[in-house]
Amino acid sequence: MKKTPVPAWRKALKRLHFPIDVILLCVRWYLAYSLSLRNLEEMMAERGVAVDHATVHRWVIKLVPVLEKGFRRRKRPVGPSWRVDETYIKIKGRWKYLYRAVDKDGKTVDFLLCAHRDKAAAKRFFEKAITQNVEPEKITIDKSGANLAAIDAINAERGKLILVRQIKYLNNVIEQDHRTVKRRTRPMLGFKNFWMARRILIGIEIMHAIRKGQLERESAGLTPAEQFYGLAA
Repeated sequence: MKKTPVPAWRKALKRLHFPIDVILLCVRWYLAYSLSLRNLEEMMAERGVAVDHATVHRWVIKLVPVLEKGFRRRKRPVGPSWRVDETYIKIKGRWKYLYRAVDKDGKTVDFLLCAHRDKAAAKRFFEKAITQNVEPEKITIDKSGANLAAIDAINAERGKLILVRQIKYLNNVIEQDHRTVKRRTRPMLGFKNFWMARRILIGIEIMHAIRKGQLERESAGLTPAEQFYGLAA
């Protein structure tokens, strides 16, 4: 008899001695709302669940890769006109750079946390975004020379021209979109580890995209919470 496949989130959370619904609830709240890990520890204690804040953190780190796979598989296509910018994220007391792109309607295209803000980092982000999405017709950036050089390099390699615009007011949509991510990271008071920061930021971006209605049509009519649990399954 054929074995029933084990859901990916059950593999990720194997040997964790808490009910699955408690784990998923804590992970969703942490990624979706401006809560610290200790806030969650207190909130769960009020509900009769004794869970340490460090345990919640481990759940988040383990589950985010599963969420990302589901998100990439079910994400709706974005438009061909992108707005790209980077925002600052503090890790171990130093500023790092979260590259982000949205289309002209504000839908999330892609994101990547980088240690540096230079041509190599920008090119890595653009290549990732293009691989995961349909190649854009035009990209709007700020006056960053590194971003412009990265797109020029990609144009030279691909032989297909992506139009570049450096018009500040057109990038207001991405600058406004940064605020949601920054608002969520503020209670964290800075990350202690680059790798963990990257995972947590992926989870935050996924929840943000879910709220913007970016999952496949089958998710229409479901609440953001229900769509989140669908990704975990």
